[in-house]
Amino acid sequence: MFKILVLNPGSTSTKTYIYEGSIEVQQQTLRHDVQKIGKYPTVVSQLEFRLGIIKEWLASVGRRVKDFDAIAARGGALKPIVSGTYLVNERIIEDLREARYGEHASNLGALIAKALVEGTSVPAFIVDPIVVDELQPEARLSGHPLLPRRSIFHALNQKAVARRAAKDLGKRYQDCRLVVAHLGGGISVAAHDRGQVVDVNNALDGEGPFTPERSGTLPAGQLVELCFSGKYSRDEVMRMVKGKGGLAAYLGTTDVREVEKRIAEGDPEAEAVFRAMAYQISKEIGAQSAVLEGKVDAIVLTGGIAYSERLVKLVSDRVKAFAPVLVYPGEDEGRALAEGVLRVLEGEERALEYI
Repeated sequence: MFKILVLNPGSTSTKTYIYEGSIEVQQQTLRHDVQKIGKYPTVVSQLEFRLGIIKEWLASVGRRVKDFDAIAARGGALKPIVSGTYLVNERIIEDLREARYGEHASNLGALIAKALVEGTSVPAFIVDPIVVDELQPEARLSGHPLLPRRSIFHALNQKAVARRAAKDLGKRYQDCRLVVAHLGGGISVAAHDRGQVVDVNNALDGEGPFTPERSGTLPAGQLVELCFSGKYSRDEVMRMVKGKGGLAAYLGTTDVREVEKRIAEGDPEAEAVFRAMAYQISKEIGAQSAVLEGKVDAIVLTGGIAYSERLVKLVSDRVKAFAPVLVYPGEDEGRALAEGVLRVLEGEERALEYI
C-alpha cells in the first residue's frame, strides 16, 4: 500500500497528512506564531522556518521521508496549466522561488516538498493548483481585448468533488457534464464538460456571486466612477473587491453562522443579504448550465458554506429543475492531494511535466 505525505501550507499554518493508499492515518495542523511569520519579508523567505517545523513533526511521529512512496504538496501561483498531477521539477521551483506569478502561501508547498526529498528517490508532486486553465475559446473573451477572462478558482476541491460525484452517479468523470459550485470565503461556479472545466468565474479578482468576503461582479460604470472619485485609494478599492466585500460589507461579518443566527433572531437585513447571495449563486449555476447546453448530469454543491442547510435549500429550490443536486460539504484538500498522487502511483494517470 502506497504511503503518501501530504503538505498543505496556509498563511499561518501548515496542514500535514499521512495517507496509506486512500486512507488517512494521521493528520496534524502545525500552527505558526503570527509574530514569527510576520518577521519574514516574503512567503519564500519562510521556507527554512517551516521546513524545520515539519522535520521536527516527522521525527516526533517516528516517520522518515525515505519511508514514503511520494510527497503530495499544494500547488502554488504558477502559469496557467491543465488539470493534473505534476512532478515537481526545477522549472516549478524557479517560478515559485521568484514568485513569478504572484506570492501565495501555497507557493511553499512544492518548495518544502522538494527540500524534504533531497538526497532520496522519493518523488514530489503538486496537484491541481489554483491556476488550472481549461477554458474554451469563447469563455476567454470578456468584452474588451485589454481585459481577458482568467481561470482562477478552487481547482483542487472542484476536481476532486466532481470525480466523487461522477462515481456516485455510476459514471466516469470524463463522461459527465457537471456544474460544480464551491461555496466558501470565495465562490467559484464551474462547468465541467467531460473532464474539463470549460468555463468558471474568476473567484479571486471579482467575478460571479458575492461571497462572505468578496464583492463578485460589480456594475462596471459605477465601479469606474468610484475609482476616479478621489475618495478611495487603489488598495481601498481592491479591499472592497476582495476582503471587505460581500457579507463583510453589508453585515460586518464573514461568518455565515453568525448571519444565520441574526436571521433566527428576526434581523430582516441579514435575511435579505443572505437570500441575495443564494440568489446570485443560483444565477451563476444557471449560466454555467447554459454553457453545457442544459445537458447537465448533476449540480454539485461543496465548500464550507455547503454545511448551511438554509443556503443549500435556497439554492437547490431554484436550480433543481436543471439537474439533480448533490451536496458534499467542506473541502477535503488533504484527501484531494493524496488521491491525485495515488492515481499516478497506481498507473491510472501519468504525471505531467511543467514546462
